[in-house]
Amino acid sequence: MVAGFQRLRERGIHLVLFLCALLSIVTTAGIVWVLVAESATFFQHVSPWSFLLGTRWAPLLEPRAFGVLPLICGTFLVAIGALIVSLPVGLGAALFLSEYAPLPVRALAKPVLEFLAGIPTVVYGYFAVTFITPNILQPLFPTTETFNALSGALVVGIMIIPTMCSLSDDAFRAVPRTLREAAYALSATRFEVATRVVLPSAMSGVVAAVLLSFARAIGETMAVSLAAGLTPKLTLNPLESIQTMTSYIVQVGFGETPAGTVEYQSIFAVGMLLFLITLAVNLIAQRVLRRFREVYE
Repeated sequence: MVAGFQRLRERGIHLVLFLCALLSIVTTAGIVWVLVAESATFFQHVSPWSFLLGTRWAPLLEPRAFGVLPLICGTFLVAIGALIVSLPVGLGAALFLSEYAPLPVRALAKPVLEFLAGIPTVVYGYFAVTFITPNILQPLFPTTETFNALSGALVVGIMIIPTMCSLSDDAFRAVPRTLREAAYALSATRFEVATRVVLPSAMSGVVAAVLLSFARAIGETMAVSLAAGLTPKLTLNPLESIQTMTSYIVQVGFGETPAGTVEYQSIFAVGMLLFLITLAVNLIAQRVLRRFREVYE
C-alpha cells in the first residue's frame, strides 16, 4: 500500500515537472509563431533586402523607409559601450569576491552588488538623463546632445555588472582549490594565482558571462529609450542621439499606430531580427562553454 502510494506520488511529481517544462517550450513556440507570422505579412510589402541593407529608417514619416541598419547600429553602439564599461568592473569585482574578500565582506558585498539588478530600468534611464548627461558628459564634451548613446551605454553597463560579476564569480569559485594550492606551493603571489591560474582556468565561464551580458545589453529597453533618444541615425558618434531596436518597439507600442498597417507590422520584423540576434549570441555562448569547458578530476 505504501509502495503504491510512493509510486503514484512520484508519477504525479514527474507529470507536474513535465508540464512545467512543456509550458516553457509552448510559450517559446508561441512567441516564435507570432513573430514569424507577422513578419511574413510585413515582408509581403517590404523587400527583405531593403529592410536589412537600407540606411534610412522612417516608417512613421513620409516618405516611408524601412532600412533597419540605423537601428542595428544604435543597438550595437549601446551594447558594445555597455560591455566596455561592465567587463573590467564586473571581472574585477568577481576576482575580488572570489580570491581576496574575507567571508564577512563577501557576505555583504555580493548582495549589495546584486541589488543593482533589482532597480527598475526606468530609474536608470532617468538617472542618465538627469545626472550623467548634464553633470558628467556635457561638461567633458560640450557637443553632447541631451539624449545620446554614451549615456545609454553607461547606464546599461552599470545594469549588467551584476550579471557579469555573478556569472564570473561562479566560474572562479568552480576552479578546484588544489590548483590554487599548487600555485602557492610554487611561491606564486595571490595576484599571480588570480590572473594566471584562476582566470585562465575559468575562461569558458568568463566568456559565457561576457556573451550573456552582451545579450542582456542588446535587449535592454526603457533605460535606452530614455537615455539614448528616439532618433534613428546611422552613426558611430556616441555623443549623438540614436534609436535602438527595442526603443522603436516601445515607440510604436504606445498605441498611436493603427494595428494591421505596415508600420505596425514593422515592430514584429524588428522583434524577429532582435530575437535572432540574441539567439545567435546565446548559441555562441553555449558552444563556447562546450568547446572550452575544463574538466577536473
